[in-house]
Amino acid sequence: MTCRFRCGNACAHDVANTSDNTYFGDVVAEAMSRRGMLRAGALGALAAGVVGAGVAGAVPALADSTEPPEAELLGHSSGGIRFTPVPPNKEDALTVAEGYTSGVVARWGDPVTADAPAFDFDHQSPEAQAKQFGYNCDFVTLFPMGANRGLLWVNHEYTNENLMFRGYTNGAAATEDQIKIALAAHGGSVVEIERVRGTGQWKLVTTGRRRYNRRVTAQTPMRFSGPAAGSDLLKTAADPKGRTPVGMLNNCSGGSTPWGTVLTAEENIDQYFVNGDKVPAAQLPYISRYTITTGTPSSSRRFDRVEERFDLAKHPNEANRFGWVVEIDPFDPDSTPVKRTALGRLKHEAANTTLARDGRVVVYMGDDSRFEYIYKFVSKNRFIPGNDRHNRDLLDEGTLYVAKFTGDSPAAEIDGSGKLPSDGAFDGSGQWIPLVSGDRSYVDGMTATEVLVYTRVAADKVGATKMDRPEDMERNPVTGGVYVALTNNTNRTAAQVDEANPRPSNKHGHVLEIVERRDDAGERTFAWSIPLVCGDPNDPATYFAGYDKTKVSPISCPDNVAFDRDGNLWIATDGNQLGSNDGMFVMPVRGKERGHLRQFLTVPLGAETCGPMVTVDQRSVFVAVQHPGELDGATPDKPASHWPDGDQPRPSVAVVWHEKGQKIGA
Repeated sequence: MTCRFRCGNACAHDVANTSDNTYFGDVVAEAMSRRGMLRAGALGALAAGVVGAGVAGAVPALADSTEPPEAELLGHSSGGIRFTPVPPNKEDALTVAEGYTSGVVARWGDPVTADAPAFDFDHQSPEAQAKQFGYNCDFVTLFPMGANRGLLWVNHEYTNENLMFRGYTNGAAATEDQIKIALAAHGGSVVEIERVRGTGQWKLVTTGRRRYNRRVTAQTPMRFSGPAAGSDLLKTAADPKGRTPVGMLNNCSGGSTPWGTVLTAEENIDQYFVNGDKVPAAQLPYISRYTITTGTPSSSRRFDRVEERFDLAKHPNEANRFGWVVEIDPFDPDSTPVKRTALGRLKHEAANTTLARDGRVVVYMGDDSRFEYIYKFVSKNRFIPGNDRHNRDLLDEGTLYVAKFTGDSPAAEIDGSGKLPSDGAFDGSGQWIPLVSGDRSYVDGMTATEVLVYTRVAADKVGATKMDRPEDMERNPVTGGVYVALTNNTNRTAAQVDEANPRPSNKHGHVLEIVERRDDAGERTFAWSIPLVCGDPNDPATYFAGYDKTKVSPISCPDNVAFDRDGNLWIATDGNQLGSNDGMFVMPVRGKERGHLRQFLTVPLGAETCGPMVTVDQRSVFVAVQHPGELDGATPDKPASHWPDGDQPRPSVAVVWHEKGQKIGA
């Protein structure tokens, strides 16, 4: 069921990347320093501070400098984690470590705007859903407004109509209202929240005007910016100038900017369209590269029945208008969301920012499909604290890069068994290969616009490294290393293993660290290593940064990552292949506890763990519980989960805090 609704059964399709890019290189890695720390600050974190997905590692920006005081940056000197791990389980509950408790902050259908009606499962309407909290929750970030209030942004990745509506079978048989409700349940929400009595608990503000609260949906007017805006590839009958797209779809992970806006990333956009095989012949190779649906499969939501633009036989460029990073101002509910074309078009999983040493803005992005690539954007101009007008254009000019990884061990030592090579680590060097900068293309045979609209094809041409589903990417606030969640790839064969992807049929995934030259995010070379190879600790193919594997928790399918203020790595999983519910884990990445991974919580039956977000004071950790009860055969009349309220399952954002007010993990 998850495969059908989240990604259109992507794993059942042929691998989209058929390029002949090599899987392995054999050079000596350049030695890199590991001492750097972030230079960026999220203005939204100035008051109370938040570290989490999207602003992980962000530190308060100073009015006259991008170099924060060392004491404020480092926070606690000890990264000590002290709690009894949650054992693997199949409970229909949000199970947290002993000494902690949890509460729901916002659930599907909760009123967002002040005039929204209360949720009624059996009497839903498109008008109500457009004002209520959307369906599946993914990326979460918080913009503080003082110590006890803030604006929470949440992505609503996709809908599962089988669980939303009684008697639903497929899009062809759905009512028009059901399709319109699904369109309104996509997108994102801005909701004001408040701390509960000085604790680590937070709840929705449900009284007053709630002036910032807002829904963004698949029908919200938006605009294109950057080099591809106005290009022929983005023009449609409804938008002959190619500058005003409508809505956003399948927003998975994301990030925040140093000037206090949200970057939300469109991922599996291919599944929403029909008749991909009926586009002009010149477009067919590109449609295939983005796995756009051919014909009208029975699993389709059939959005085309209420909005013709989703039929590519009639509007072949409409698919090109999705797959972007969208910037949204949470403090201006009347602002128009902006699709930033300079960041490229792909199945974006992340869009996390930092600053280069010289103040340029850097955005890290993963493309979440088998054998896809890791990207980085570096702005042309520098971030100026407090200069909002200048900063709002930074993501429209710059250079888009794709990563190429090279191992430093002989090919014979990377045999797919999981055995470390003779130098004791899966590691090596890498380079960021430029794809496009403004109107200049670095890819033979492609214009700058083509590189930005068909970024996957451009990355194929320059020989980027095929990775095992690169998802979230976060920079450590203490070490400066960039951590990448590589969720899994069961299609990788023994002949395709390389040092950066060392296992065939990789069903459990791994985590990779990038350390850029001179610890500068603006550099074009880097060193890399793999600190975590996931799976059952009893499996010799697993690796926990050299830590004693008899003392760690089992982990499978890392998806989202975040850091607390001490630089400990927090990992959320999606698709656990070890027979347990998904969960959230924490692992120190330095010191004697490096590699000591422990499970902090598990989510209910059928759910995946998203977020996570740890506040800088480390008194709260937010987690998005996505698609509870999403198990084959489940329906509203036969639900597989009853979380969170004992009746129908409702995707929700929850918060976890220590019962005695201690910091999370201690």
